[in-house]
Amino acid sequence: MSGPANPLPVEALGDYLRAQGLAGSAPLEVRVLAGGQSNPTYRITAGEGRDYVLRKKPPGTLIASAHAIDREYRVMKALADTDVPVPRMLHYCEGSELLGTPFYVMEFLQGRVLMDQSLPGMHPDERRAIYREMNRVIAALHAVHYRAVGLGDYGKEGNYVGRQIARWSRQCRESTLPMNDAMHRLMDWLPEHLPAGDETTLVHGDYRLDNLVFHPTEPRVIGVLDWELSTLGHPLADLSYQCMAWRIPPSLWRGIGGLDLAALGIPQEAEYIAWYGDATGRDAAGDWDFYIAYNLFRMAAILHGIAQRAFDGNAAAEDAQETGAKAGPLAELGWESAQRHMAARG
Repeated sequence: MSGPANPLPVEALGDYLRAQGLAGSAPLEVRVLAGGQSNPTYRITAGEGRDYVLRKKPPGTLIASAHAIDREYRVMKALADTDVPVPRMLHYCEGSELLGTPFYVMEFLQGRVLMDQSLPGMHPDERRAIYREMNRVIAALHAVHYRAVGLGDYGKEGNYVGRQIARWSRQCRESTLPMNDAMHRLMDWLPEHLPAGDETTLVHGDYRLDNLVFHPTEPRVIGVLDWELSTLGHPLADLSYQCMAWRIPPSLWRGIGGLDLAALGIPQEAEYIAWYGDATGRDAAGDWDFYIAYNLFRMAAILHGIAQRAFDGNAAAEDAQETGAKAGPLAELGWESAQRHMAARG
């Protein structure tokens, strides 16, 4: 695999890791795992039996709250002794002298990252087991006593959904690109229909199939990755983010909407949220269409922002314009969910 735009100083990094007791005398081997707009991620081999992942911020000037690898390291370290499977955190370097940005080192998990939510090539029973395990893990995450694991100050408590709606609405209104009617309707409707009651748990913020590492052969999660958006928030907002997949057709954007789920062995959306309700005691179904509408709006707003950056000439990804064009159709799906919510309320 080709090297990143800013290759790591392998010899200096080897000396540094040896000083931390994380490398032997053999030279390091470095392979790129991810780059681009995400946090650059590398697989480090430091001698026999020493396989790590190194994750750092991208180079250049960044938004203060973006690419928060310190938060990623902190939350995964805090979850080490809980029922949420995470890689073992090994070292955090807050200085920028060595690699140009802070970085952390964690264990490398030998397993499967499954990208396609329809799980092609699997037996229906295996697909069902994969979905059951995803459900178990997110329920375990929302059961973590965040104060007890040292995360009491990891985010604001309360009104998470209201604050998110305000944040993304503000970004959309500041945009110079036109938005479709569904986006305007959702920005007006969502803050007026916030569900009664509130709850705060630790949330992942980007919980989906391809952010999980499964055991090489078993339908068992061995690590939840990419905690960059994690915070304290509402558990049903977190769950419904994952469950947008049931509403989004694969022809639009990496969803399972419209597929023959029974033939595939994948649970229907209602069954999936019932599993979560049984595991947590939460009434996940009560305001479900509101939370789906909220997450479809949030995703549409994110994609609208990508479209704006493409229009302004500031988007790094080559497919930014194509990605941004999905904002309108996602908002329309969100407005359909809002209408379902209102119909259920009479």
